[in-house]
Amino acid sequence: MGRDKHALLTGLFLIVFIAAVTVIIYWLGHFERERNLYVVTTRASVSGLNPESTVFYRGIAVGKVLKILFDPNDSGTILVPIEVDKNIQFTQGVFATLRLKGVTGLTQIQLEDSGNIPAILRPGDNPLSRIPLLPSITDKLMASGEELLHKADHLMQRLSALLNDENAKNIGGILVNLKTLTDKLAGLQKSVDKALVGIPALTQDTQKTLAHINHLTQDLQALSQEVQSLSVKAGKLADTSTATGDQLLQTTLPKINKMLTELQAASQQVKRTAAMLDNNPQSLLLGPDLQGTGPGEPGFKEAP
Repeated sequence: MGRDKHALLTGLFLIVFIAAVTVIIYWLGHFERERNLYVVTTRASVSGLNPESTVFYRGIAVGKVLKILFDPNDSGTILVPIEVDKNIQFTQGVFATLRLKGVTGLTQIQLEDSGNIPAILRPGDNPLSRIPLLPSITDKLMASGEELLHKADHLMQRLSALLNDENAKNIGGILVNLKTLTDKLAGLQKSVDKALVGIPALTQDTQKTLAHINHLTQDLQALSQEVQSLSVKAGKLADTSTATGDQLLQTTLPKINKMLTELQAASQQVKRTAAMLDNNPQSLLLGPDLQGTGPGEPGFKEAP
C-alpha cells in the first residue's frame, strides 16, 4: 500500500508540475503582449483562410485570425475576428485583403491603411467599425477571367480571319515587294558609294576653281583702282574744259561774231559792185550814173 500511495503522489505531482509549467510558458509567451480585437467583414469568399492564420500590417506580422463565422444577423456576410498588437493603431481608412501563402493555397490577411480618413478606429466588435475585406489583385484577375477568355477568343477569331488564304497571298506579295525594294536600295547604296569616291577629285577641282576666282578678284580690284584713277583725271579734264569753254564764250565768240558780220557786209558790197559792173561796165571809167531826184527831194521836177 505504501508503494502504491507513493506512486500516486508522484503521478499527481508530475501532472501538477506539467500543468504549472504549461501555464507559466503560456503566461510568459503572452507577457506584455496585450492585443486588441477587430472584426473583418466581407460578402466574398475567404477560401484558404483558417483560424490562427497570420495577420500582416504593411508587410509586418501584427496578429492572428481567431475564428471564421457567418454573421448571425446576415448569413451572406462572413465575419473574421482578429487579434492585433495593442500598440498598433488603425485609422478608419484601414482595409483588408487576402494574400496567398506561398504555393500552399492558404491565405493570410493583409491590412493596409489608405489614410483618407484620419480618425482613429476603435477596437471591438462594433458593426459600424468593422474592417472591410476588399478583393485583391488575384481576386480581380480571377473575377475577370471569363471576360479575359472571351476577349482572347475574339482576338483569335480576328487573327484567323486576318490570316486566311487570300490575305496570306497578299502578305507574301508584300514580302516580295519588300525584298525587291531592299535590292534596289542596295544598288542605290553602291551607286552612292561610287559617287562618294569621286568627291575628293571634285573637291580638288573646286579648290582650283576657287584659286582662279581669287586671282580674277585681284585683277578686278586692280582694274577698279585704275578706273578710279581715270575718273579723277577725267574730272580734272572736265574742270579745265569748263574754264576754257567759259573763256571761249565770253571773249573769243564775240570777236568771231563781229568778224563774221564785217565779212558779210564786205561780201554784200562785193556783190553790189559785181552787179554794177555787169550792168554798166563803163562806169568803171566814167563813174556811176547820177540818178534823178525822187519825189520830195530837192530839184525834183514832175514830167510834163
